[in-house]
Amino acid sequence: QVQLVESGGGLVQGGGSLRLSCAASGTIFSINAMGWYRQAPGKQRELVAIITSSGRTRYADSVKGQFTISRDNAKNTVVLQMNSLKPEDTAVYYCYGNLQRNWGRGYDDYWGQGTQVTVSS
Repeated sequence: QVQLVESGGGLVQGGGSLRLSCAASGTIFSINAMGWYRQAPGKQRELVAIITSSGRTRYADSVKGQFTISRDNAKNTVVLQMNSLKPEDTAVYYCYGNLQRNWGRGYDDYWGQGTQVTVSS
């Protein structure tokens, strides 16, 4: 079984910062990409940032220069540093992992339960 557990969400004033962390645990042989998605009320889930095992990153245009994603491959963790937060960043943030549970098995997508980020104006 695989679990992705997020931490670090909460309420912050506009202009403030939050740091989200996610740890993958369980039977894991290899992790390809890890990242963060978010879903605001009434909207579809959207990509925020993603990072590959080699460190290549991709960000949503709306968060470039504002958010930074990093990863510790040895610990199977991913961190999203969010600065200069705006009310429109309010959403549930989900950790994502594309990983291989056993050698020879394909890669599958896994999701965390989500953590609420609320930015007040």
